[in-house]
Amino acid sequence: MPIITLPDGSQRQFDNPVSIHDVAASIGEGLARAALAGKVNGELVDTSYMLDQDVDLAIITARDEEGLEVIRHSSAHLLAQAVKELFPTAQVTIGPIIENGFYYDFAYERPFTPEDLVAIEKKMKELSKQDFAVERSVMGRDEAVQFFRDMGEEYKAEIIASIPSDEDLSLYKQGDFIDLCRGPHVPSTGKIKVFKLMKLAGAYWRGDSSNEMLQRVYGTAWTDKKDLKDYLHRLEEAEKRDHRKLAVQQDLFHIQPEAPGMIFWHDKGWTIFKEVENYIRDKIRLHDYKEVHTPEMVDRSLWEKSGHWEKFHEDMFTTSVENRDYAVKPMNCPCHVQIYNRGIKSYRDLPLRMAEFGSCHRNEASGTLHGLMRLRNFVQDDAHIFCTEGQIQSEVSEFIDLLYEVYEDFGFKEVIIKLSTRPDERVGDDDVWDKAEDALEKALNHKNLEWDLQPGEGAFYGPKIEFSLKDCIGRVWQCGTIQVDFSMPGRLDAEYVAEDGSRQTPVMLHRAILGSLERFIGILIEEHAGSFPTWLAPIQAVIINITDSQAEYATKVTETLKKQGFRVISDLRNEKIGLKIREHTLQRVPYMLVTGDREIENGTVAVRTRDGKDLGTMTPGELIEHLKGDISTRGHDILEN
Repeated sequence: MPIITLPDGSQRQFDNPVSIHDVAASIGEGLARAALAGKVNGELVDTSYMLDQDVDLAIITARDEEGLEVIRHSSAHLLAQAVKELFPTAQVTIGPIIENGFYYDFAYERPFTPEDLVAIEKKMKELSKQDFAVERSVMGRDEAVQFFRDMGEEYKAEIIASIPSDEDLSLYKQGDFIDLCRGPHVPSTGKIKVFKLMKLAGAYWRGDSSNEMLQRVYGTAWTDKKDLKDYLHRLEEAEKRDHRKLAVQQDLFHIQPEAPGMIFWHDKGWTIFKEVENYIRDKIRLHDYKEVHTPEMVDRSLWEKSGHWEKFHEDMFTTSVENRDYAVKPMNCPCHVQIYNRGIKSYRDLPLRMAEFGSCHRNEASGTLHGLMRLRNFVQDDAHIFCTEGQIQSEVSEFIDLLYEVYEDFGFKEVIIKLSTRPDERVGDDDVWDKAEDALEKALNHKNLEWDLQPGEGAFYGPKIEFSLKDCIGRVWQCGTIQVDFSMPGRLDAEYVAEDGSRQTPVMLHRAILGSLERFIGILIEEHAGSFPTWLAPIQAVIINITDSQAEYATKVTETLKKQGFRVISDLRNEKIGLKIREHTLQRVPYMLVTGDREIENGTVAVRTRDGKDLGTMTPGELIEHLKGDISTRGHDILEN
């Protein structure tokens, strides 16, 4: 007689084993119809799962986050069923859920076409309406291998053959389609109602470029039409804001095949880069960081001693000179320890904060490269804090203050925080980990910040806090981090003289606010859709004459503003004023300053913003004060973009 405990603490007792669907039905027919799965003692299972002992049970519906996962997982099977009906000779391989959706890989004699995609989605809708029951069965490993080989599904048989022989496997059947899967799945295909196939792509079998190319079909699935509509709108906005397209339109940077994953910065883009870098430089000086610069290439022996050679060798660019092996640095930390080690350090010297805008190189796979977001060469706003164990909490607390100052100045107000704790494989005693994790947690709580725990997700050398930004269309970008390292200082012989005269190993805090400057600039381009606040805009104002008779005056005003440090150009072309304004508006120049005969007579310029606001006329002096005010407030109060 199982006793079922529900999330609200209430209990239900049954005389015989019952399914999760039966439990839902005993509560109400509405819940039975809405049930997609169950969570038994924290584990997701199908609604057909039988309960024969006392358990904690939650009924999962479309309102639950897990419900959406089940729908997306089941949508991948619906996709595979549709493909098999339309293309019977296609072989199914794998079909996992991904962020916002799912995909399935197929082996077929020809690439799928956009017309095929339309037909597959139409067939999925037909199968959904037929509301096939989704039935689970169990089969032994060897029997399952033969079962799928008999169906001609060689890829699926290969997957199953790699599973230990003593394991029983779960199969799911809907209509005439059957597939290997751990589940859970929705009770019937009719539960899958809101979905859309998004795109086609190629994918190598098992991700190995030496294997055959498969056809990958991507899709998205949601619990209601509004969520799907919102998602498609976000995709449309993301397409408009794609930093790679805006970079071409605004002449910011380019990438070419001769230097994959590396940026050719143009003048305008490099102006933004230097503004961001100099902003961070000014900030860290106020927080007592010492800026350093270390070599781009270091002997292999240092990377071996730090532990990076063993763990990251394949991601490093290496070379040999005079029978010595060198690696182009993928990170800055071992080099910073070398500077720390020059001269004896006392406890009075700690904390010592060392920063570098370090150019790093990592041998990323070519298929992962993506504009500014994933590169082989990038610059980090990297810093390392050498401190005692007792200083960890205060240093983390001060870093959080700095990080929030920076994010606010760049216009980001929503920060998502996650604390990652000790993994199974780690270095250091548990009591040291206890202190480090406790210090990080206390620092977060002292700031009254909301955060989520990520158990086991810390680095092997210490716990960490991750800071992610949510942009204006809801995307989340992981940027900042602070990590506690007990390993590297000792491996690289870092010491300090403690108050009692003993030699102690300092704790090393790895921290970054922006992370990769290139990636952060890519985020900024997309956040602002290329319309940078005035302090970051590569061109802050353009002076436009109406006729040639104002050219001399326009040039004079341009020079006046340049001498005040503003990034200003003049457009003296013999073109209509409307065309000039339109072109510079498309270039997202914050201010357009028009000069006509009346402006010359009054010693003013007519000021308008890129969003079409008429700010009236201003003298050069008034304009200078206006621009200074805009820049000093980062543009939040004056320009709304």
